[in-house]
Amino acid sequence: MPQPRVKLVVTGDDFGYCPRRNQGIVDCFLAGGVSNVSLLVNACAAREAADLAKRHSIPIGLHANLSEGLPVRRPASTLTNQHGFLRGKTGFRQALERGQLSMKQVELELRAQVRLFQDLTGHLPRHMDGHQHVHVLPGVREVFAQVLSDLNITFTRVPVDPGLHSCPALPAHLRKFYAQVEKDALDSIPVFTRYGIRWPDVYLGLTTMGQNMSVPSLQRALGHALALGPSSAAAPGGAPPRPAATAELMVHPGYPSGPQEGGCGEGPDDFSRSADRQHELSVLRDPGLLALYRREGVQLCAFKDI
Repeated sequence: MPQPRVKLVVTGDDFGYCPRRNQGIVDCFLAGGVSNVSLLVNACAAREAADLAKRHSIPIGLHANLSEGLPVRRPASTLTNQHGFLRGKTGFRQALERGQLSMKQVELELRAQVRLFQDLTGHLPRHMDGHQHVHVLPGVREVFAQVLSDLNITFTRVPVDPGLHSCPALPAHLRKFYAQVEKDALDSIPVFTRYGIRWPDVYLGLTTMGQNMSVPSLQRALGHALALGPSSAAAPGGAPPRPAATAELMVHPGYPSGPQEGGCGEGPDDFSRSADRQHELSVLRDPGLLALYRREGVQLCAFKDI
């Protein structure tokens, strides 16, 4: 059997968010469109998701959540608002900028989520990333790296998408947010490197979410992995460029959540209720995309395989 040109981890994020998201991700995995999942342990259907992963032998990691719903460890006063919920994607970042977050509470929450993951799955996470990319934020990344190192969790995600600067379809507010995510991710590289944490050569997914996902858009994104080689995020220490051997594609497939179904304690958000979830599911199972993988020598795999 010939060697693949690139090993691609296609990670279905937000596993556990609701039963319909779980079923969609499982259907996508069984169809060959997803090869790995990332579990939200504080989500309402997390236990069901862990059971599904066991039943179908789905490689599973932890989607560490510091921004949405109820924390696992309570009280977590600096991480939560006056109602006891985590502060949200924007609120968490604003509190961090103001110096209002206790990094000790960040650490205790991350460790509590790993323990709950172990309780649900029977093993440590195969990889660990951050819901809404919180794991690469200043201060948080140091704590995150220390926790991974202590627990010997080898792999994480460094969200630097090489297609970001050539994707005119993105609205201005998303482009601004993603540019900040990229900056934070690049700044996290020396920290992750110092702790011996690994990540795939190329990350894809910021520019192919929701309605922006199609077979042609994924083909363009894969072109960066196949032709351009690793981004600067994949070559710590000034290593010379080399052909990309591994890549991760972040995806969010599923069937849309019902109006009062899902979430992490506050109900489902618009992102989970939208038709974009099923659109991603359809594209990822498209026979044309699976044929593209075969034609281009792309082998779908899990983090444990790279």
